[in-house]
Amino acid sequence: MTSNGPSPAAPSADATQRNLVIGILVATLVTWVAVIADLKTGGRPDPEPLRAASTLLDGPWRFHTGDDPRWAAAATDDSGWETIDLTALPGSHDGDVGLPDYVGGWMAHGYPGYHGYAWYRRAVTVPADATAWEVLGPTLVEDGYELYWNGRLLGGSGRLGPDPRLVGTRPLRFALPADAAGSRGVLAIRTYMRPGTGASADGGGMHTPPILAPRPVADALHRAQWRRTLAGYIVDAIEPAAMLAVIGLALAYGRRSGRKGFLVFACLALALTAARRLNNAIVSWTDLQDLDTYAWLASVMWVPTMAAWLLAWNRWCLRPWRSIDGAAIVLAMAGIIGALTDSAGWTSVCRLGSLALFVVIGARIVRSGPMRVLAGLTLASMVAAQFGAELLDTIGVPGIWFPFGIGVSRTQYIYAIAVPLLAILIARTVLPRATRGRVVQRERKSATPAVGP
Repeated sequence: MTSNGPSPAAPSADATQRNLVIGILVATLVTWVAVIADLKTGGRPDPEPLRAASTLLDGPWRFHTGDDPRWAAAATDDSGWETIDLTALPGSHDGDVGLPDYVGGWMAHGYPGYHGYAWYRRAVTVPADATAWEVLGPTLVEDGYELYWNGRLLGGSGRLGPDPRLVGTRPLRFALPADAAGSRGVLAIRTYMRPGTGASADGGGMHTPPILAPRPVADALHRAQWRRTLAGYIVDAIEPAAMLAVIGLALAYGRRSGRKGFLVFACLALALTAARRLNNAIVSWTDLQDLDTYAWLASVMWVPTMAAWLLAWNRWCLRPWRSIDGAAIVLAMAGIIGALTDSAGWTSVCRLGSLALFVVIGARIVRSGPMRVLAGLTLASMVAAQFGAELLDTIGVPGIWFPFGIGVSRTQYIYAIAVPLLAILIARTVLPRATRGRVVQRERKSATPAVGP
């Protein structure tokens, strides 16, 4: 007698899918909880006892555009310089990480559009009640700086001079000379903003004043500053790690998947997306990458990333359209031209054309594709992450929120949903061994891409 029940292989495959989905959901929840805890810790204000034992060097500073190394000397006559007040409004913070004590730069103080060198100077009285004093450097400067005490260079962010190498500013500390306690000296800060940098109306120079503190207090404040800086970009490190984990999932189960073509290009797109997101953390936490390299990668890397996602989603349908593949390649060429020539027109053609192709692919998936609901939601979330300016700005969705006082961008929120959805979608493509042969034959018959509609 022939049995009409399910084959032994089918329950095994169903169990594999179910276990993968459960594992993905558990890993996602654990990651969300860990990130929220880090944001909550990093967003705490500096402890009041530490702030009370230190001196925020806000208030009026002497300011002068241009560059002259002699301006670091204590004897420099700065009476004719302009004055910039670095006193922040209560509760002010920057629009990215959430750094406290934020003030507008020189463009908000009478120098709109200015790029290049500028100096800040002020007299500082160092109390005599401690033997070792430090200056916690400004945590936000556009784009690099050097800090001097009575003409002596104590350090800085990046390398200034004839050929500046600029890196992201982050918490730094500088020890004052041993004889500084109980004396009055001049703190001079040489800043530099890269030419051609797109700047806001309040850009340029120092946005947070330095802090003077005795060494034990300086140690604790420095740790608090780093906790805030790490929390500000922790999502840019966690999400790339999650994307690499999804690549591992695809590689582990790719042979049993019914969407091998989709997985190949999706893995490439995930790798490129992870590299783009991780760049933010690298430039914000380390000196490994200068700002020019970061800006170049940001303007160029999105082009192959977009093309890879188009080629991947075109293959979610069993018969990918050649016309979409060709259009994706042509648009990628336009995007590269736009990035290399800084042409807004070519860049706009690439972005709007790519968005139109995603709409066409989405319509195919929703109309006739397998797992149309899950695939459609995953595609929609990925597109929203890639095209926030075109889709979300127009309906007034803010670009960044500040849960617990730490900035989290809308792109990070979207990826927090899109990456688990993609992992679940990949898990759902794992086939029972009994049906793999039939699916492979069907894929071979439909392997030649269709020309189009």
